[in-house]
Amino acid sequence: MKINLANIKKAKKILNKRECIVIPTETVYGLAANAYSDLACKKIFKLKNRPKNNPLIVHYFNLKQLKKDCKTNNTFLKLYRRFCPGPITFILNLKSGSKISNIVNNNNKNLAVRFPKHPITRKLLKILNFPLAAPSANLSSKVSAVNAKDVKEDFGNKIKYILDGGSSSIGIESTIIDLRGKPKILRLGGLETSLIQKELKKKIKIIKKPTKISSPGQFKLHYSPGIPVRLNAKKIKKKEAHLLIRKVKDSSSNQFFLSKKGDLNQVAKNLYSTLREIKRKKFSSIAVEKIPNSGIGKAINDRLKRASKYK
Repeated sequence: MKINLANIKKAKKILNKRECIVIPTETVYGLAANAYSDLACKKIFKLKNRPKNNPLIVHYFNLKQLKKDCKTNNTFLKLYRRFCPGPITFILNLKSGSKISNIVNNNNKNLAVRFPKHPITRKLLKILNFPLAAPSANLSSKVSAVNAKDVKEDFGNKIKYILDGGSSSIGIESTIIDLRGKPKILRLGGLETSLIQKELKKKIKIIKKPTKISSPGQFKLHYSPGIPVRLNAKKIKKKEAHLLIRKVKDSSSNQFFLSKKGDLNQVAKNLYSTLREIKRKKFSSIAVEKIPNSGIGKAINDRLKRASKYK
């Protein structure tokens, strides 16, 4: 991908004024602002209409930057060397002298951190004097944005600047792992749990019903297209969209395909944009066929399950 340095410098200038911009990442687009500024971080919550107890992920360029704010451990370093930059977020303990705004994590002593892989955002992070707090660039509880068009659909002219980096290559949010003690997965995502387990050479517990919101993506209702979603559907209702994982020969106008041949990585990449397309076409609801609960399919099913909580 060709990187436009003038656009990156413009983004930096806006961020330095404690304003919000939108950045591309390999997972989904992010609504970004200076993670050291209370004023900037408040603007993120206001724009998204996001509950204050839903923490933000902070994006760093490298380990050197992170160590200014967080305590690291051997498990983190092992996963960092293997998977970063990439679609994995770590929950770490904050250092006492950290400049991270209390707005980011609702005054907690821990932080969700990530090292995004997208070359445009990496170039931006490298030239900034602060990390970026950046939740997904969408309205709270709604479908995440995977391209600049999605962002404009949600926010119109409310966003100062969008760094357009094309479509997100993964299409669903990062996997979140809590490393403050015994490792545990808080959110399934773009990096398969099996790969993390293989690297650490042990099984990792997946927290399905959190007793406390300690990371993004733990609310019951999330990723919603704004219309009812039915899972594992076999019969399709009138005026209902039918979401399929692979293309069929004799398709009808209410059928939407997430991949050509049932490739779950393609399903993940196309999921959010297809949900948005269905909503735009004014279907009354969405019937989703059963999706294999293996590999990244587990994260896809997690997103659809939360989307189905819409009433």
